Amino acid sequence: MSPYPARLAALRAHLASAGLDGFVVPLTDEHMSEYVGSYAQRLAWLTGFQGSAGTAAVLADTAAIFTDGRYTLQVREQVSADDWAYVQVPDTDPALWLADHAAAGARIGYDPWLHPRGWVADTAAALADKGATLVAVAANPIDAIWHDRPAPSDARLLVHGNDVAGASSAGKRADIGDWLTGKGADAVILSALDSIAWTLNIRGGDVENTPVALAYAIVHANGETDLFVAEEKIDEAVRQHLGNAVRIRPRNDFAATLATFAGRRVVADPERAVAAIFDALEHGGATVLALRDPVVLAKAIKNPAEIAGHRAASARDGAALTRFLRWVEIECPKGGQTELSAAAQLLAFREATGLLLDSSFATISATGAHGASPHYRVTDESNAPILPGQLYLVDSGGQYADGTTDVTRVVPIGDPTAEMRDRFTRVLKGHIAIATAVFPDGTVGGQIDAFARRPLWEAGLDYGHGTGHGVGAYLSVHEGPQRIAQPNYPGGAALEPLRAGMMLSNEPGYYKAGDYGIRIENLVLIEPRHIPGGDPDRAMLAFETLTFAPIDRTLIDPALLTPAERAWLDAYHARVVEVIGPQLHDEDRTWLVAKCAPLP
Repeated sequence: MSPYPARLAALRAHLASAGLDGFVVPLTDEHMSEYVGSYAQRLAWLTGFQGSAGTAAVLADTAAIFTDGRYTLQVREQVSADDWAYVQVPDTDPALWLADHAAAGARIGYDPWLHPRGWVADTAAALADKGATLVAVAANPIDAIWHDRPAPSDARLLVHGNDVAGASSAGKRADIGDWLTGKGADAVILSALDSIAWTLNIRGGDVENTPVALAYAIVHANGETDLFVAEEKIDEAVRQHLGNAVRIRPRNDFAATLATFAGRRVVADPERAVAAIFDALEHGGATVLALRDPVVLAKAIKNPAEIAGHRAASARDGAALTRFLRWVEIECPKGGQTELSAAAQLLAFREATGLLLDSSFATISATGAHGASPHYRVTDESNAPILPGQLYLVDSGGQYADGTTDVTRVVPIGDPTAEMRDRFTRVLKGHIAIATAVFPDGTVGGQIDAFARRPLWEAGLDYGHGTGHGVGAYLSVHEGPQRIAQPNYPGGAALEPLRAGMMLSNEPGYYKAGDYGIRIENLVLIEPRHIPGGDPDRAMLAFETLTFAPIDRTLIDPALLTPAERAWLDAYHARVVEVIGPQLHDEDRTWLVAKCAPLP
């Protein structure tokens, strides 16, 4: 029997006792993280939804769950339509839905530690137009009814050495101090966990698949820093690494400390700092400068050590993936393999490197119709056998001390249909269009996204997700601020200028509901590109592909490829053999060479 109807009923009863007519439940934590610790999985606990992005809105007589196009199918599989309406964003957002469904005079609660200030202002305005009120709660009502809620992780912090970080923490903090001085500010609040990890050259184990620690930091204009973290997570090696200029303070002191900046100018990021941080600073008398966290761009532009580290991690990871792809081709047509058994085998190949620290996200091991859910997550309940006639899609990555990987490949189990080959080839053409793109410095991701979609558009097809996201350096597999996506992508990330040194994914796809999914994903590095004969004062950029693993040629219809596209694929496969081949033995290497032969 499903526990979710009773949980929804318990929440409604608790809200009524607190004088509230509704409540909003986002999938995030007090750091505005995409991936959150088990203690913060409130949306999953309430609804059963296992995706990585979503929001629920609960009223006394109705409720809705909001997801984007990546989860159109998944949300219907995991969340009951008897209790929840399915609403797709950005077509309709929670604020508009609440305004349409809340009664005049309704009091709608929200947790100010889980929402950005902009969302609060927009939602409050939308409700006010209908005579309803948005109310900040002192304690999250989900926590009051979630009786076996896990405690936050107590994993220890780890030092991320300068050899892989490429710059010292002292140097990074000095740069932030200079930036603050230039803005006429006294301090900046760092609440994004990856910003803190990057600035202090530390990593942690508090969030599954993302090596960060639950903490806050305040960096002052002189470079000195207050780190708010549970003290039992700090050992002597970390203390020595941080040095005297980083004061370690109890994490629970953070909120009270925000009230001590009276008369000073403090920077807080309106996208990454929750509303409660702004409220506490302003109530304490600080002047708050709503500016982007200065770490965000610095972290996105990788330094030479980070780039070299990723190359090593990618080559290592590509060899593990190649061994797995051969295993799939041999074992899955025999029968007896499932999505879970395949994911376990891939993990075993990565673990055999001896350097894997974690997966970079939960492996998307999806066969047949499950592949049509771009962010499908296999569970014991959904686990499906891998059968002949299906396409098996695997999207996965590893966390290594020298880099974070993310790669997607598709393997036909048996002979693919003509339609599968057509769709796969169109996705490949889009992938190649991004891989070979050359563009002026300052171009935004929204300007090149259509390159990937054109081959699909020409056949009346498309896909419902972005084409590329940033990737961290042994940090989050999804990193901003850059993104390749359609210009109206929520949050404006597709309007961020692309800069040399940024890394992104290149992952167009196609999804046929009820049948199969296709996605081809490599990571790419933006690099300067000299164009002979071009304007001498026009700086140009291009992509270098960083990921190496064979792309299944049996899924390709060569007649759809141009000579230039064929040449790219053959050159790519030659490079795969060059990078991956020396890491393989005998039968694996022989298989790789055959899979990477030029197209006939």
